[in-house]
Amino acid sequence: MTGTAALRFAIIVLTLTHTLATGWAQQARIYRDRVEPHWLGDGDRFWYRVDLPDSHKEFWLVDTKEGKRSPAFNHAKVAELLRTETGLPVDSIEFSDDPQTLVLKGRGSEWQLNLTTYQIETLRDGRDRSNSNGFFLPPRKSVGKGGDVELKITNQLDVPIDLIWINTQGEQQSYGTVPAGQQRNQHTYVGHVWLLKTEAKSLACFEAADRQNEIIVDTASLKTVKRMAQPRPERRNNRRPSERSGAQSANGMWDAYVEDHNLWLRPADDSEDQQPLQLSTDATAEHSFHKDTARARLVEMAYALEEAAADVPDVRWSPDGNHLLAFQTTTVPEPRVQYLESSPKDQLQPKLQSYPYAKPGDSLPQTTPRLFIAADGQEREISTSLFPNAFKLQFLKWSEDSSRCWLFYNERGHQVLRVLEVDAASGNVRTVVEERSDTFVHYSTGGKFVLEWLSEEQLLWASERSGWNHLYRYDVNTGTVLNAITSGDWNVRRIEHIDRDAGVVWFYAVGIAADQDPYHEHFCRVNLDGTGMQVLTQGDGTHEIEWTPNKTMFFDRYSRVDLAPITELRSASDGALIVPLEIGDVSEVIRDRGHLPERFVALGRDGTTGIYGIIHRPRHFDPQQSYPIVENIYAGPHDHHVPKAFRSSYRHQQQIADRGMIVVQIDGMGTAWRSKAFHDVCYKNLRDAGFPDRIKWIRAAAESRPFMDVGRVGIYGGSAGGQNAMAAVLWHGTFYRAAVADCGCHDNRMDKLWWNEQWMGWPVDHVYASNSNTENAHRLQGKLMLVVGELDRNVDPASTTQVVNALIKADKDFKILPIPGAGHGACEGSYGSRRRSEFLATHLRALNQ
Repeated sequence: MTGTAALRFAIIVLTLTHTLATGWAQQARIYRDRVEPHWLGDGDRFWYRVDLPDSHKEFWLVDTKEGKRSPAFNHAKVAELLRTETGLPVDSIEFSDDPQTLVLKGRGSEWQLNLTTYQIETLRDGRDRSNSNGFFLPPRKSVGKGGDVELKITNQLDVPIDLIWINTQGEQQSYGTVPAGQQRNQHTYVGHVWLLKTEAKSLACFEAADRQNEIIVDTASLKTVKRMAQPRPERRNNRRPSERSGAQSANGMWDAYVEDHNLWLRPADDSEDQQPLQLSTDATAEHSFHKDTARARLVEMAYALEEAAADVPDVRWSPDGNHLLAFQTTTVPEPRVQYLESSPKDQLQPKLQSYPYAKPGDSLPQTTPRLFIAADGQEREISTSLFPNAFKLQFLKWSEDSSRCWLFYNERGHQVLRVLEVDAASGNVRTVVEERSDTFVHYSTGGKFVLEWLSEEQLLWASERSGWNHLYRYDVNTGTVLNAITSGDWNVRRIEHIDRDAGVVWFYAVGIAADQDPYHEHFCRVNLDGTGMQVLTQGDGTHEIEWTPNKTMFFDRYSRVDLAPITELRSASDGALIVPLEIGDVSEVIRDRGHLPERFVALGRDGTTGIYGIIHRPRHFDPQQSYPIVENIYAGPHDHHVPKAFRSSYRHQQQIADRGMIVVQIDGMGTAWRSKAFHDVCYKNLRDAGFPDRIKWIRAAAESRPFMDVGRVGIYGGSAGGQNAMAAVLWHGTFYRAAVADCGCHDNRMDKLWWNEQWMGWPVDHVYASNSNTENAHRLQGKLMLVVGELDRNVDPASTTQVVNALIKADKDFKILPIPGAGHGACEGSYGSRRRSEFLATHLRALNQ
């Protein structure tokens, strides 16, 4: 190695072994599965580290021009020196001007290593210093930053420590205790935040990193806790309206504000020469220019979002400051879900709780855009004929010359989407893009909605008008399609990057590899004019990529549920392989689990469409035995749900399988990311849940697997899967003999507005009742256990209570398990999970007696 660039390695070597006497088993890990590049100064070379069993590491150098990968140094010699000479873990290694000299650093110590003689010299001894774990307080929300990692938490205090996960909503979930003087391992994901507590107080938080996470808790390390500043509450006094609202014009001349619900302007410089200008006179408390936050609470589930200050308007100034687009909102009463917290932690008596929550058919706040001229306060009337009944009306942007602006309109019922242009001079409104469907346009979470500005003259838009999700380029001025960018019997999954100057878009596609699972994601590129379409990834698996800094190459990591992750470096121009990097080592996972899941495909209800799923076997599987079958179901139409990438753990699937059952997971018709016709099966028909396909799939799998007993089939699921699980024993009770439904949305009229109106339509009609588990509870056959978390803030807990009432009225036998203090996903706690497994095992085994 030559040059002056420093090469930094993070390395941890040979740590003390702690006896794990607390009953937690270390989770099996995947090794060699991640490549985190550290680029050298020339930009053509990088190094990376891979984790190996027993806390060993390897370091590799890659020359991208030569397409070569080689060890960074003699790992065996360095490991031996560290073991015999220092006895301390090392955090980093630096290569400096002399390519034959390494500087090792760790815990305040530094050593110099000669790579020619392999002699080590102590430069600085910092063994008396306390280790730092990156501790901080107060807690913050977890975020997803990468794959799964293993925590090693050592408690050197004389009191036990509670281990608390802070979820992505900022809520605390307990994961047990680390006893005094002991160690435990905990699986987590990069970016997840954990809180360490005692009974008396919160000690520290830390964030899981994409490396080995050794968390040592002692008196010295707790002194390093960084106290983060708390978010400061908004000051409502001594600030001008424009400072609170951001409603100052782009040219700095005007402030917009609300007074008595009407819209006003005042000079931004507080000039006394000009009085405030009243723009509107017709506003009321029910039809106000005040910035609306109710919709976010009711629809977007931002339950705790506060009202904006009374003088804050919802306005968008043109770039030249001459035009003001303001939104006047017709308010609605906010419906609330009421629930009882039976066992609050801070008092003996129960608490009545509530949160804002809109359900299908509820009224929504409606916004009307109004256009004003700043100079004289005159209004240019905007016609509302092209947005008469908005589920959402959203401002997009002004043109650079301030002559026009654009809005996005999603009509209630999600069958019409429009991009609209408003002419600033006249107030005229015209349609730039219109998307229609007789069923639904899949706009929502996990959906197919794409709207990207290529310039002010061109738009990138996604549509299923061909029966498959593809990209189209629109002429903004004429509202016509310039060209289809992609086409074929496959789907554009999501956009990765758009190079507007080069006229190229990179994206992920599913179904594009004809000989592979149609849900595998492949990375592609195409020119915006529709030419030059290329699939850049090749391996049989689902792919994820990471760009190199100059975007001329990308790291391709692909895997399947039955294939360890493989990492390669490829060219961004044509996908050519530059150098293979790593093949994951999953031997520990196989040793721990006994088997990897098996992939299986069978024809669906139409006799032609492939239905894809996976099969989990018990850890101690005996092919000579006969096993009950349990389906883990989630048929939410917003996505597909069978895993495609390799996983180190399947949690409840494996837990149930290890009780002596075969667990399957299937994507039936009505779920997303196949053809539009495949997806449309769900429309106004959520009770279908793909069951005709699922049942055929299970029977087909059992034909070639005599150990699968189709006479003993159970099912379980949570949320929409809870609705599905109960539906199985209502409409298919001769096939599914036992079901566990966790926190189910058993009647779509009782669940969140945005999700249910997307699939069940608007206005609310008779199909909501015909699809309802509650209305059809009298159909129950087989065994049913209902589970509900009393603090569920995703699905109204009363959805489960109402179905209980209906079952009682129908004189049906069933079990109900309410879990105090639990929220959504109550069965994912240890108690609910155990009860679910026991219920399925008990009733399905009994069928064989």
